[in-house]
Amino acid sequence: MNQYVIRPVRGDEWAKVKELRIAALNDPAAPVAFLETVAEAEGRPDAFWQGRADGTSHGRTARQFVAEGPGGKWAGSVTVLVEESGTTDIFGQDIGQAQGHLVGVFVRPEQRGTGLTEGLFRAALEWCWSLEEPELGRARLFVHEGNARAAAFYRRFGFEATGHVVPVPADPSAKELEYVLPRP
Repeated sequence: MNQYVIRPVRGDEWAKVKELRIAALNDPAAPVAFLETVAEAEGRPDAFWQGRADGTSHGRTARQFVAEGPGGKWAGSVTVLVEESGTTDIFGQDIGQAQGHLVGVFVRPEQRGTGLTEGLFRAALEWCWSLEEPELGRARLFVHEGNARAAAFYRRFGFEATGHVVPVPADPSAKELEYVLPRP
């Protein structure tokens, strides 16, 4: 972990954002970790990736954090979306209080268990709690009911299951479980 720097993505790093996302979608756990397929990601134009990198590099609505290693290779990432009260989330649910929504969690297999995921989460949550407008009352994430490894990590990190369940958009017979972490 010591050789990695965890930092926000820069707007001009769209090609690396794309490469890491496609690597994540090629991971064997992708079907229970992401709501997108490799084919969908590979079919998106460069303008999409440019917008994604730019949109998560500054401002107060979203931030993507990456773990950058020697030679500039990215080993992992997490993105925070700010959900303001009075809006709806990606599942169409009303947002009661402003919150950070952690999405796109991925660490390359060879770096799992090294502390990178914890470092990415610390950076993401530090950013969440630093926002003053809107002040975020909690952070949340969803985990597929079949992704026990991820759920165990989230619990170890302090997230708790709320009991709120939503269907997976591509497979309504599968469920996503909500986990939350209150603002300290």
